[in-house]
Amino acid sequence: MANVILKVSSFFIVYSVATFFIIPLLAKPFGRVSLPFMQTGNIEPLNFFTCFLNRQYVRPGLKQATLEVAYKMNAEFPGTIVNYLDANFPFFNKFPLIPHLSHNDGKKLDIAFCYIDNKTGLQTNRTPSIIGYGISEGPGIDEINTAEFCKGKGYWQYSFMMKIIPQGNKKNYLFDSTRTKELVNLFVDKPGIGKVFIEPHLKTRLKLTSDKIRFHGCQAVRHDDHIHIQLR
Repeated sequence: MANVILKVSSFFIVYSVATFFIIPLLAKPFGRVSLPFMQTGNIEPLNFFTCFLNRQYVRPGLKQATLEVAYKMNAEFPGTIVNYLDANFPFFNKFPLIPHLSHNDGKKLDIAFCYIDNKTGLQTNRTPSIIGYGISEGPGIDEINTAEFCKGKGYWQYSFMMKIIPQGNKKNYLFDSTRTKELVNLFVDKPGIGKVFIEPHLKTRLKLTSDKIRFHGCQAVRHDDHIHIQLR
């Protein structure tokens, strides 16, 4: 038993050293840099395991744009932290970041929505989903219901995350439309950002007008639980 514990401990020590000290250096020749492992300024991973699994790598231009957006968000809404979700692996284009379809070239990054604490009525940097995915701000009765449309077309995976992520925590949070709208617009204003994916009913609800804001297609999963941004 002691031998097993020693082997497991050794593996995690070696893995951690490689992940946090060696891989960031090896990623640079591939044109990728790591987003912050922990809170740095006004940005942090929503879940530390994103970094532990090396899913936080982006092109330098995307990192710079994200840092600048985070700074502006905090300046306009003091205390706001931009929580990032999945980005890309550190090496090789076209290597898939499961379950994402396109996070394979360092140009893509998912960002968590902003929320209000339902108990206090104050803005919070926490989210209803521990991983940032799977708890959606669904369409109202008079809004475009893309999820139903895609389901009707046979795309079973479109709402799959909602089926595997517990929904009980949703009641503790309110979708912060003001901060989320500003977050989207700040990314849209960056010249290097080519596309932003968000669910069509939220684009309408938030009165987002940029042509950069697109529908991601039924072959993906729903985007009313996070924002997807990508470089040109």
